[in-house]
This record gives sequence, C-alpha cells and structure tokens, in this order.
Amino acid sequence: MKTLILVRHAKSSWDEPHLRDFDRPLNGRGKRDAPRMARYLADIGIHADLLVSSPANRAITTAKAIAGGQPGNPEVIEEPRLFHAGASEILRVINEQPDSATTLMIFGHNPGFTDAANLLCDGDIDNIPTCGVVGVGFDVARWSAVEFGAGQQLYFYFPKGI
Repeated sequence: MKTLILVRHAKSSWDEPHLRDFDRPLNGRGKRDAPRMARYLADIGIHADLLVSSPANRAITTAKAIAGGQPGNPEVIEEPRLFHAGASEILRVINEQPDSATTLMIFGHNPGFTDAANLLCDGDIDNIPTCGVVGVGFDVARWSAVEFGAGQQLYFYFPKGI
C-alpha cells in the first residue's frame, strides 16, 4: 500500500506586483495556516516518509512549515516540474519516487493539484483550497504502478475545516 498526500501551498501574497509569480511569498493568512495545518496533521498521526515540493517560494515555504511538524523534521526535496504542473506531469513525478517511501507528500499548485486528486481517485473535489491536504491510498507496492483512477480518497482537510 502506498499513500500519497497532495498539499496545495498556503495563501500567497500579491502585495509586491514586481515579483515574479515564482517568488511570491506567503501572506499573513498563509503564514498562520501552514504551521496550523502542520500541527493538525501531526496531531491526527499523518506522517510522510518523503516530502517533495515545487521550488516556488510559496510552495517550498509551506512544505518546510509542514515538515516542521513531521517526525524528525525531514528534508524537503525540490522538484522543479511541480511548479504549475498539470495532472499528467504530477503523475510522472509520483511514478518516479523511490519505493522505499510508503507515504509521499507533495506540495504544489492549482489547478493541477485539484485535477490530479480527482483523476487519481475518481474524486469530485471542486477545488483544493490553499493549504488544503488530500490523502489518496493505492493498493500497489511501487510508485511506478500508481495511475489515474487507481486510488481511493482517504481524507480531505483544509484550514477552514479543521
């Protein structure tokens, strides 16, 4: 069994219009929501073996905040292909992860993350809100065996719902 945890980055700031989209930081709400979600996931026992993130500022900042609530404060691996990736690219990244990881947590952006969540488990999520977390279980032994429609949605958490 493999468990995938999709995490959309926390709320970002648009206060500095000169910044590239890639460089936008979290806003005040995002800076509150990311550690709050980290505590919530830790409290309910959701832990990942491997954390992989888009390198965009808002995504990697969210990933590091969540990692701070994980046992051992694991390293976050940056994966450039997750920056504004579509569902197919997200699946390719998932398929390439080491099988030594039972639970994979990835951090990125909409609309790709909502699309991927729905395609992976035939879900009906309208939108993964900022700092939203979707868990999907797969009855496979290898990440390379994960495919669209093969998963089962395990949970869907977001800041306003916790």
